[in-house]
Parts: sequence; C-alpha cells; structure tokens
Amino acid sequence: MCCAYILYSSVKDKFYTGVSENPAERLKKHNSKNKGFTNQASDWKIVFLKPFDSKSEALAYEKQIKAWKSKIKIQKLIRSATSEHPDASQSGGADIPSPHSDPHTLRK
Repeated sequence: MCCAYILYSSVKDKFYTGVSENPAERLKKHNSKNKGFTNQASDWKIVFLKPFDSKSEALAYEKQIKAWKSKIKIQKLIRSATSEHPDASQSGGADIPSPHSDPHTLRK
C-alpha cells in the first residue's frame, strides 16, 4: 500500500505534498534537514494521509493536488477529511490556518 500525504510547517506556513509506502518514516527524513524543500524547517507534521492500492494511484493523486497550486483548496481538503474522519490526521487539522485567517496566526 502507498499513501499520498500532505505535511504542514507552522514555522514556514507551507504545505508539502508527497507519496510514500511508510509516511511516518518519511516524515522523520523530512524533519532531519535533508536536501530539498522540506529542509527549510524541522516542524513538519502529517496533516493529511490517503492510502492507495498502488503507487501509481498515489502519484496521480499527488499530481492532482500539486496542480491546484492553491493553499485554500488544500486547506479545504484537509478540513473535509478531518471532519469526516477525525483520526485521519495527526494534528486533526488544528494547526492549519483557516483560509480566511491571518497567515501568521494559527488557530489552536
């Protein structure tokens, strides 16, 4: 099984979308200051996780999310997933700024 995931950094106020067969282990790598986009912060949290039967399905979903290029659309996806399945996210979406909030102030 492979999962598409979305990470969120409150330090950078950024999302990162990826695919992994082991999201928890991949999160550790993202937070260990490896090369790439996620090395900008070490507070990444998994805020959205969706399992797929195949890697190709997960990659297609990741591509769809990245094509949105919309923080608001990503926030809505996370909120809808956490409202339908409160255990679907490690943070429950609590650390995700609302689409209409001050980007420097997080809802707790």
